[in-house]
Amino acid sequence: MPVKSPVIVDLKFIPQEVEGGLKGAFAGREVINLADPAYKGRDLSGIDYAVVWKSDPDLFSRAPDLKVVFSGGAGVDHVLTLPGLPDVPLVRFVDRSLTTRMSEWVVMNCLLHLRQHRAYEARAKAHVWEDLSQPEAADVTVGVMGLGVLGQDAIAKLRIMGFKTIGWSRSKKEIDGVETFAGGELDVFLARTDFLVGLLPLTDETRGIFNAQLFSKLSRSCPFGAPVFINGGRGGSQVGADILAALRSGLLGGASLDVFEQEPLAKDSSFWDMDDVYITPHVAASSDVKALFSHVEQQINRLESGLPLEHLVDRKAGY
Repeated sequence: MPVKSPVIVDLKFIPQEVEGGLKGAFAGREVINLADPAYKGRDLSGIDYAVVWKSDPDLFSRAPDLKVVFSGGAGVDHVLTLPGLPDVPLVRFVDRSLTTRMSEWVVMNCLLHLRQHRAYEARAKAHVWEDLSQPEAADVTVGVMGLGVLGQDAIAKLRIMGFKTIGWSRSKKEIDGVETFAGGELDVFLARTDFLVGLLPLTDETRGIFNAQLFSKLSRSCPFGAPVFINGGRGGSQVGADILAALRSGLLGGASLDVFEQEPLAKDSSFWDMDDVYITPHVAASSDVKALFSHVEQQINRLESGLPLEHLVDRKAGY
C-alpha cells in the first residue's frame, strides 16, 4: 500500500484552535504543523499538500514539490502574493459554516444600523429614555457588491429579514427574485443602494474601488439621510482615508468595517472612536478549523481517487 503524502499546515490562526482541529484529522498521514517548534528546520521536500493562511515567506522554497495548495479561507489574495508560489492548483475554502458566519455578520450589521443601535446605546449611557423615528427593513435597499457564494447567501438572509436587496458583480449573475447588475451598470446599482455591502474578492480591478467617487454615487434617499457602508470582504478594496472623510462630511451616515488596508488596525486610527462606525478584527467569517481540515481531506481524497479538485482558483481573475 503506497505511503500517503504528509500535509503541511501553516495557518496563522489561534494556535489552540489549529491543534484542536488537527485531532482526528488526516488519518493515516503525517501532519507537519509549522507552528510547532519541533518542525523548525524540517525538510519539506517531497510533500504534496500544504494548507496555508498568511504563511511564512519561505514556505514554498522549503516545500518545492507541492502538488496542491489549499487556502485556509475564502479569500486567496494573501496566497497569490506569497513569494515563490508554485504553478500548481490553488483551492479556496468553501464551507457552509464560513458562508453562514459571513451572512450572520452582514445581517447583524444591517440591523444595527437599521435599528439605530449606537444612538440608543448613547442614550442608555446618558440615562435618557427617548424614542427615535424607526424605519423598517422594507424601507431600506441593501446593495451587495460581489455575488459569489458569500454574496448570494447574504442576500438570501437579508431578504428573510425583509430588506429590499439588489446585487452587482463583474459578470452577470441571475438570482431568483433579485435584481442584479453587472460591469458597466455599477452607477445604476449604486444610485439605488441605501446600505452598501462589500463582499468582493481583491483583484487589480477591485483594489481601492470603495472610494470617495463611489460613495458619492450612492442613494441619497436613505431613510436616515445618508447611506451606510458595510465591508466584510477585503481591506484592499477600500480607501480608508476616503471612508473617514465621507463619514465626517456626512457623505456616509455610518459604516461597519471588518477589514482594513493595513491589519491590525493601528491603535491611533480615528476609526476606533467614531460613534457611527462598528469595528471588528477581520472575524466576519473566521474559518471553522475542523471544517477546513475536513474540506482539505475531501479534496485530497478526490484527487487521489482520480476525480478533479473542486473550488479551484482562477489565478488570472484572482478568485
